Amino acid sequence: MDIIKTKLFGVKVIKPNVFGDSRGFFKETFQKERYHEAGITLPFVQDNYSRSEQGVLRGLHTQKKYPQGKLVSCLMGNIYDVVVDINLKSPTFGEYFGIELSGENHLQLWIPPGYAHGFCVLSKVADFFYKCTDLYYPDDEGGIAWNDNQVKINWPITNPKLSKKDLELPTLDQIILNSKQKDS
Repeated sequence: MDIIKTKLFGVKVIKPNVFGDSRGFFKETFQKERYHEAGITLPFVQDNYSRSEQGVLRGLHTQKKYPQGKLVSCLMGNIYDVVVDINLKSPTFGEYFGIELSGENHLQLWIPPGYAHGFCVLSKVADFFYKCTDLYYPDDEGGIAWNDNQVKINWPITNPKLSKKDLELPTLDQIILNSKQKDS
């Protein structure tokens, strides 16, 4: 497997070995020792699987007190996956990394705890799979607006289909303001 570092600290693209022939293919989606050698050492405690239709945008999500590291992949279809640095003390605060993940390119993305994450569906349907390093706590949800003017994500779709929850996520400026109010 190949590991490709990104501009965001700890965020990595993983190109697993894929063995294929006329019958199909085989790939290892996780093997503890190999992923530990790649620097992914946190234990995984939950696996999630979702299916979405074309034009759906999910995110940008995080958890506040119990941030999750995520190892994500698209099993079928195509998605544009995005990670945003929301650490106020980080030199890359407000920057994002985006990549197309698909059932054909087999790429995975490692997102350490503390980043906001989301994706949009480019194909008719996409199956999305991710391993998490912490459990999901509905009362701990957070995130930032998908169309935040400070982050300026170049999404490859227009007029995305969003959940009510995702329509109400704050901007980075609102998060900064809330953080300053808590500190004073």
